[in-house]
Amino acid sequence: MKKVVCPFFAVVLSGCAQQPSAPAPAEKPPTSAEVLEKSAPSDWRALDPDNTLYLELAAGRVVLELAPAFAPNHVVNIKALVRERYFDGLAIVRVQDNYVAQWADPEEDEKKARPTGSAKPTLSPEFTRALTPDLPFTPLPDGDLYAPEAGHSGGFPAARDPKSGQAWLTHCYGVLGVARGNAADSGGGTSLYVVIGHAPRQLDRNITLAGRVVQGIELLSSLPRGTGPLGFYEKPAQYVPIRRVRIAADVPEKERTPLELLRTDTPTFTAFVDARRNRREEWFLDPVGHIELCNVPLPVRPKP
Repeated sequence: MKKVVCPFFAVVLSGCAQQPSAPAPAEKPPTSAEVLEKSAPSDWRALDPDNTLYLELAAGRVVLELAPAFAPNHVVNIKALVRERYFDGLAIVRVQDNYVAQWADPEEDEKKARPTGSAKPTLSPEFTRALTPDLPFTPLPDGDLYAPEAGHSGGFPAARDPKSGQAWLTHCYGVLGVARGNAADSGGGTSLYVVIGHAPRQLDRNITLAGRVVQGIELLSSLPRGTGPLGFYEKPAQYVPIRRVRIAADVPEKERTPLELLRTDTPTFTAFVDARRNRREEWFLDPVGHIELCNVPLPVRPKP
């Protein structure tokens, strides 16, 4: 029997049934690029010049953001070394494939180490910090192999353990670490490294992490690999000279690199993570639906 569709006046007069209207098509979830395109100015934060380092190489500038919330004593020490020109003229002495690029005083092991001035040569480790209510934390939804919870804190990839009451930064690509010897208190910032390979998360809570690269990582990850053990350069001619290291606050404003970073405590960042978990770009055939901490890139853009 053919279904009869009645006009509204017929329904009112005779009780004839109306045909239900078709539901509106669901709005297509955004891609990560579309999330960023729709972001508001308040979703972004400028780098703090007093906690931003410029590592100047012949190939260009590497911009690093320091993390005083996680390594306050090491950040103070690194800034003292920078302001006293400790790193100027030193070199990148180690580039280990799929691991780290490290800079230091090449003569440190020959008893000709450069004086550290007012900075301390070594410090007590800052592998973790207390998990306090004022520490921001945006957890990721998919869990973590190395910690009870993983996410972002103040823009840095981090992890935490509510039972132990501790939080720490994690060894993701681009993180800045403080090299040390076998003793936990044998590092102070005179030798630093950046992760340039697959995240070595087994190092978490074993080394003080003091920041991360926000621009120019390719200048480190593309360097020639060292041929010696652990990727150290074997000959002085292989060293990559450091022209200078400066704190952005000490650089004239017109010479700074003005950058903004996506805040990790906003609904926009949550939407960005969701878009990275469920890739909606046309190329992807399997959207996966999962993501791990070190695969969440923090968007950076020139300051408008």
